[in-house]
Amino acid sequence: MSAALPDVLAGPLLRRLSPHRLVLWLAATRPLDMTLVLDPEASLDGAAQRYPLGGHSQRLRLGCHAHLYLIDVALDAPLPTDVRIAYDLEVVDAANVPRSLPEWAPWLCHDGQAYPGFVLAARHHRLMHGSCRKPHFDGPDGLVRADTWIGEHQAAPAEWPAWLLMTGDQVYVDDVAGPMLRAIHALIERLGLVDERLEGATVDDTQALYANADTYYRREALLPDVKSNAALRERFFGGVEKPVFTSANAHNHLVSFAEMIAMYCLVWSPTPWTLVAPFAPALDEKEAARYTEEQKVIEAFVAGLPQSARLLAHLPSLMIFDDHDVTDDWNLTADWERCAYGHPFSKRIIGNALLAYLLCQGWGNDPEAMNPLVHHAATLLTDDEARQMLDGEAQDALIERLLRHQGWEINVSGAPALIVLDTRTRRWRSERSPKRPSGLMDWEALMAMQHHLLKAPSAVIVSPAPMFGVKLIESVQKLFTLVGQPLVVDAENWMAHRGAASVLLQIWRHSKTPGNYVILSGDVHYSFAYDIVVRQRQNAPQLWQITSSGIKNAFPVTLLNVFDRLNRWLYAPWSPLNWFTKRRRLSVYPRDPEGAQAGERVWNGCGIGLVTLDEEGRPSDIRQLDARGGDVRFPLPDMPSG
Repeated sequence: MSAALPDVLAGPLLRRLSPHRLVLWLAATRPLDMTLVLDPEASLDGAAQRYPLGGHSQRLRLGCHAHLYLIDVALDAPLPTDVRIAYDLEVVDAANVPRSLPEWAPWLCHDGQAYPGFVLAARHHRLMHGSCRKPHFDGPDGLVRADTWIGEHQAAPAEWPAWLLMTGDQVYVDDVAGPMLRAIHALIERLGLVDERLEGATVDDTQALYANADTYYRREALLPDVKSNAALRERFFGGVEKPVFTSANAHNHLVSFAEMIAMYCLVWSPTPWTLVAPFAPALDEKEAARYTEEQKVIEAFVAGLPQSARLLAHLPSLMIFDDHDVTDDWNLTADWERCAYGHPFSKRIIGNALLAYLLCQGWGNDPEAMNPLVHHAATLLTDDEARQMLDGEAQDALIERLLRHQGWEINVSGAPALIVLDTRTRRWRSERSPKRPSGLMDWEALMAMQHHLLKAPSAVIVSPAPMFGVKLIESVQKLFTLVGQPLVVDAENWMAHRGAASVLLQIWRHSKTPGNYVILSGDVHYSFAYDIVVRQRQNAPQLWQITSSGIKNAFPVTLLNVFDRLNRWLYAPWSPLNWFTKRRRLSVYPRDPEGAQAGERVWNGCGIGLVTLDEEGRPSDIRQLDARGGDVRFPLPDMPSG
């Protein structure tokens, strides 16, 4: 069976690129002999550069026919900036014949181009950004729209974005459609991905999990029916209807490390879908109807994967987690942490998701910082061709290390500097009650952020959750928190924790932070842009909050329309209600999206953000690329003169 498998399963994905170094990620079905060829058409300086990758790559075996590669090439001479650089990835096939990338993945080449390519921007002049890509949301894929944009600008490489910034929820491991879970299991079997033993569940190991009658739409039944598991069952598998942000379906919550890895391959590449032909499992009438409806949406998602894979092969990307990359409400309160980390089954689920994030996302962000963790993971994953059962104690030890790790944030020098924040693992727990929302970053993490800002006259800050959000929605979240139900509305925003909010606002009012700061965010499933002025301070920083969400997700339309209009009436810049908010010393001026009806200040729909920055790091153009086609601009707001 292995002879029929393609050599490359997913990728290449361009990750941390610079004129002196190229980092790429891919998944393969066997150990590969590869050569990276830069400028294969010899169009730049008359000679292609060839880099055999035997000494420039790391490989991890994840199953009988599954290998992850991180390619990391230090270049002999710096590459030019602001020009398109074509590249090839030659793979020696099973017959010992080198095959070029256009042969084994022709969909990765744009029309009229013999090879894929990338552009190394001289400065961070333009950035593409977005979050929340849920495969079974019934809407178009923003990554497909982004690929179309790149295709339309093939002749203008200097206009390409410097980075694709993926600001959270690149995968939804906690909210999975039945057909997607079925494909995950089929791919696990096809590739012989690793197995593991499960503690604290009614099944002993992953093979029993996959075969269990409750594995589709009823995973909450996998926990023993004892009183101590009641809260855990609800939080991880309950599918709580959330009236504000999302209707979360956790009944198919991924559990095993193999499920997480298969998910990444299935959302980033069309190739794995050619290896599986899953049929519907045994379901009751209601579940069968749901499966059929979800199947239609998943098929449309799969149809767009060649284009989304092409985008990831053309733009360098940085990726930071948010909750759905691991689990809904991840670390939202101290009480949540106590419940989740106090049970071996839920702790394993969180740890497996974080390990998959490390290998599929975090590793490519910053290889030096992640390599100690990856090398630890390598001791757990043997290079045996037989199907492996992971050592439970060793797996738990690695998970403990991942949960304690501090250093998921990303810093990229340049003009302006890029600062990508970890707002999930360094939380400021509430001193008032363990049931109240934690601050998104603790005091030490906030001080580290300020330290980076002091060195940068301009910076782009990626905060998965908006630092300055829609005030009315934050007020609704606060109301639910006051009645002891923060989990019902995802009550996590920068203003939800008194201490974290105070320190954040002090940073912006500090006399030594006088620069231009653009804050890029996602999470909330709608898009907006604010200009922010610090009152009563000379040489105050200039702030812009730009939010793009979701890539393939959206807010309930009717509910958002109500919130949007009420917010405009209640919290206009002149409204006295602003003096009752934590950010009363700031003036926030919303930008109305072009074409919006009266009263609309947010844009709701699938797409991806595109922001252009001037030489001083100030946004000269803010727009949302609508996944249905066309652009939505956010022009300058009406602001008082002087």
